[in-house]
Amino acid sequence: MGGGTVREAAEGRDAARAVLRGERVGIGGVRLPAQPLGWLAFDGEVRRGSAPLGSPAAGRIEVRLCHPDGRVRAAALDAPRPPLPLVAVRCADWVPAVRGRARAVLAQALADDPAGTLIGLTPLVLRLARRERGTWARDLFAAALRADDPVLAPWWRPPRPARWWRPARAGRTMTGEEPDTVLAWLRRSGDLPTRRFAAGLTLAAGAFGVRELARRAGAEQDPVTAALWTDAALAAMAADGPDGAAVDSLLAGHLPLVRAAGVTALRGAGRGTEAAAFLADRSGPVRACARWLVRQEGGDPYDHCLARVTDPGRITPYAVTALVECGRTGDGPLLHALLARGRGGDAVRAAALAGLRALELPDVALLLPLLDDPSPSVAREASLSLVPVAASLPADLLTARIAPGRPVHTRRAAHRLLHAQGGIRALRASVELLTDEDPGVRRAAAERARNLLTDPWPPALPLLDPEVGVLLDRCTGLVGENVMRNLRRALLVPDDGSGPGR
Repeated sequence: MGGGTVREAAEGRDAARAVLRGERVGIGGVRLPAQPLGWLAFDGEVRRGSAPLGSPAAGRIEVRLCHPDGRVRAAALDAPRPPLPLVAVRCADWVPAVRGRARAVLAQALADDPAGTLIGLTPLVLRLARRERGTWARDLFAAALRADDPVLAPWWRPPRPARWWRPARAGRTMTGEEPDTVLAWLRRSGDLPTRRFAAGLTLAAGAFGVRELARRAGAEQDPVTAALWTDAALAAMAADGPDGAAVDSLLAGHLPLVRAAGVTALRGAGRGTEAAAFLADRSGPVRACARWLVRQEGGDPYDHCLARVTDPGRITPYAVTALVECGRTGDGPLLHALLARGRGGDAVRAAALAGLRALELPDVALLLPLLDDPSPSVAREASLSLVPVAASLPADLLTARIAPGRPVHTRRAAHRLLHAQGGIRALRASVELLTDEDPGVRRAAAERARNLLTDPWPPALPLLDPEVGVLLDRCTGLVGENVMRNLRRALLVPDDGSGPGR
């Protein structure tokens, strides 16, 4: 559960407890939930702690709508202007009488104020649709959004006659977009389920042309919604032929899946030679599509990547990664040369280290000094490259690098390697860093110590060693009491005088 989700639920429960205490609702009083998950938590909390009969809170409409007794809930729905979020919740109620009455109230609210009801309740209704009886409201809203006036009319002013419309600005006639409709408002919602829901309805209606579909795909930052727009744009081009402007919008997309689709679409548009420009894209899938298309056009992706890496004005970290992805094992000397400072920046040096690791060319003499590199990314990549040979590295050299005076990224890199060594060295390093000044280092140390002590197999620690007992004492609280007791019995307590108990 994400932080925002937890916060919304906590706000809903807090509001419910305040209402049950009899606090006033409104300005200066209790603030009712503003988010859908808050309303769901509010409902659950009130039903668990319903106010006693006769108390001031028992008469509140919010409490009666969430009362454990279905008869009380049904009667509350007859009150004037019941809170619509709770009415929507009751539309999925398990009691048929409550459910039927709530649905009638919600349908009437939708008829009286379609725009306000749709905009205010769609996020909640979509979450209720996950319940066993919760799809009714979602289907009602979908039908309303597919209908004609008044739902699809501009919602903050009366619809103007058609003759009032002036010629559209550039792009408006091509896209068919109506930016002041309820459905357009939902498409811009910050609530992802709502945005996806509105996009699906829009696509089903066939409201947009291929250029608008591609533009929306390129601008979207939610992967699910972007995939809807992208698939629709590709389907439109497959049916009606390529469109250069649509392809350009896909190529400029925020998300890799959109750019990958744009690279693939270059072939159908007769622009396959442009794929080489995407060989060094920041996304692996996009680079893979570009390599495929370059080969389809008769070129060699490796030649393009090599030319870019050897050009000081064009080299980037992703160009180095792209070169390695072409799979030539003879590039070790070139990657080693890129490790020199000043050849392309620390990001390029880190990418070269990652490339050497991918080519399985570890050089301990080269990599060990890089643990002290001023660049965190270079030190990290060096430590990752050394992990396979960590057991052969001098422990004293690594231990010296987790000392408090060392840079944080150096301590992280050395700790990674000491943990890879396992046994007493790993536990000793993690315990030492449990009190590190950096919270990130402390968290990593605690997690690695916990993993070592809770491994299904007994940790490779010395038996009957006093130091192990001291280290285990300092790990108190990281694992459960039973786990710690078993560890001590296995490592420290003699069985019958002849060896440790197992």
